[in-house]
Amino acid sequence: MSALDDPVPGGRPGDVERARALAGELSGRGVHGVVLAYVDTAGVGRVKTVPVARLASAAAWGVGMSPVFDTFLADDRIVSTDVLGSPDGDLRLYPDLDRLVVLAAQPGWAWAPVDRITQDGERHPGCSRTFLRGVVADAARTHGLTFRAAVEIEWSFGLDSAPAGEFVPAATGPAYGAIRQVELSDCTADLLAACAAQGVDVEQVHPEYAPGQFEISVGALDPVAAADRSVLVRQTVRAVARRHGLRVSFSPAVTAQGVGNGGHLHLSAWRDGVNLHMGGDRRHGMTADAEAFAAGVLARLPALTAVTAPSPAGYLRLKPSQWAGVFTAWGLETREAAVRLVRGTAGRRAELANLEVKPVDLAANPYLALGCVIAAGLDGIASGATLPEETVGDPAALDAATAEARGVRRLPASLAEAVERFQEDEVLRAALGPVLADAVTAVRRGEIEAVAGLDDEQVAAAYRWAY
Repeated sequence: MSALDDPVPGGRPGDVERARALAGELSGRGVHGVVLAYVDTAGVGRVKTVPVARLASAAAWGVGMSPVFDTFLADDRIVSTDVLGSPDGDLRLYPDLDRLVVLAAQPGWAWAPVDRITQDGERHPGCSRTFLRGVVADAARTHGLTFRAAVEIEWSFGLDSAPAGEFVPAATGPAYGAIRQVELSDCTADLLAACAAQGVDVEQVHPEYAPGQFEISVGALDPVAAADRSVLVRQTVRAVARRHGLRVSFSPAVTAQGVGNGGHLHLSAWRDGVNLHMGGDRRHGMTADAEAFAAGVLARLPALTAVTAPSPAGYLRLKPSQWAGVFTAWGLETREAAVRLVRGTAGRRAELANLEVKPVDLAANPYLALGCVIAAGLDGIASGATLPEETVGDPAALDAATAEARGVRRLPASLAEAVERFQEDEVLRAALGPVLADAVTAVRRGEIEAVAGLDDEQVAAAYRWAY
């Protein structure tokens, strides 16, 4: 099954035979089980697992899973919509055999992302991976576009020996410092080895700003594969850390104060093998379509925030002047701008130029985040949107008149405000479809209710180990 194909009951041509062959190969490598992975609406990774001997059956008929997980909150409480959240019904999880890998840091296990279909063999309208595949297919069909994408992954290493629920940084050296790299040298070396064994091309891994914080950057792929890779890399980081007596938090705010963990999206649009973000006659070499795409994303950022920063903890991170991109501003290599044009180094710009969308964290379901950002950009192309004047430096420093002239506004400062903007945005809701759009709204409102009355420290603690 390719990343753009829907599964079908009985398996697509060749799937079952291929799964049988893979099962034999996996058994020969000492693999006993396969993790079937997806991400729910709240951004929590969920799994089912099957013995290797059942892989062919899973490829043919899927594995059962309740649709109630579409309305789980991060703390496992359940909300509902008019069609989701009841104990009724069943879905089938189908592994994408093209993405199956042996987990280097979890001996005896392999891993594969899944698509979900109904018992009747129809697409499940709440499946975020299916949603992203549809957006990508529509972009190719309607605009002749393909995309390359990557998700930055930041996390905080904590000591597993810390008291239950607490975070004690596992590294104490300075931000970006050599001391911190040495302190966790063995762990990060094992992480690099595991990624290489799993076919993940790592561009860099380094200490970041916050206590115990690291970041890994990986190579770009098509959006569906990039979202898959984001989920796989986080599984790998967790597994490697556990083998070193550590635990990790991908929460956007491990503590209430300071810089949190981001999950910035990098995205470039291509047509006929040409990167549209370089070589054009618009600002900084963008083509007309690349500029319109960026303008579409910029215009819908207030509503997008409900998808890209879906946790109450995310709004502890989204603060001005902390490189989180909390204003509707864009710029060339401007790290405080919410939409940053990255040209790359001279000599490689035709390959590497891309947009970075910064108000994104790893509580976000990567399939929903990428799909909604692309949908916003495509709407910008369809409407011929144009970018305002770019921002240089920190948008927080702009005077009121300049900010107004450039359309620079503060992004939602709370999840409740983001949900309001999302509810008003017909383009994003239409792209998601009514079932998935309503699930996003219900889950976000459930998270808001779950933290009602909590102070910032309590909010950070509530989500510290959820992601």
